[in-house]
Amino acid sequence: MRQAEISRQTNETTVSVALNIDGTGQYDINTGVGFLDHMLEQLSKHSLIDLTIKATGDLHIDDHHLTEDVAIVIGQALRQAMGDLKGIRRYASQTLPMDEALSRVSLDVSGRPYLIWNVSFSQPKVGGFDTELFREWFQAFAMNSGITLHVENIYGENNHHIIEICFKALARALREALEIDPRQKDSLPTTKGKLG
Repeated sequence: MRQAEISRQTNETTVSVALNIDGTGQYDINTGVGFLDHMLEQLSKHSLIDLTIKATGDLHIDDHHLTEDVAIVIGQALRQAMGDLKGIRRYASQTLPMDEALSRVSLDVSGRPYLIWNVSFSQPKVGGFDTELFREWFQAFAMNSGITLHVENIYGENNHHIIEICFKALARALREALEIDPRQKDSLPTTKGKLG
């Protein structure tokens, strides 16, 4: 089983993450930030990655430190759980709708982290959550998981829908890319002999 547990403690946050790539989408998530919890539940459910997250932080300042650190630890746990990367499909791209919004996530589990973020919002907040923090989340996740990640909102009006469908598209792309390909289950999906 491809599983990992990672913890991180700083003067700003305490975060622990346990995940299982080969799960069923079970989750137990508590960051103290309701909208972030909702997005991470979508990530777990639609990727079928079991995800347990416990996080506390300096929310009296704002949600920035906690949001970024949660993404860092999820990324690190995912990278550890992926192991030697043998047999994975590696690439995936998912274009998904949610009501009036349509978003696309394309990724390469390459060991070379990169983020392209083509998502904009019409409002600075969704509820009490700063929309600009979602780029920070995806950036930290990509850098710490070693994934090349392209996120694009093609169109949409409702900021909640735009954000949620980005997370769902990421989830479905991860599910596809991390799936073991029975035609190459004992080899790396690269001609270089190494990913990264």
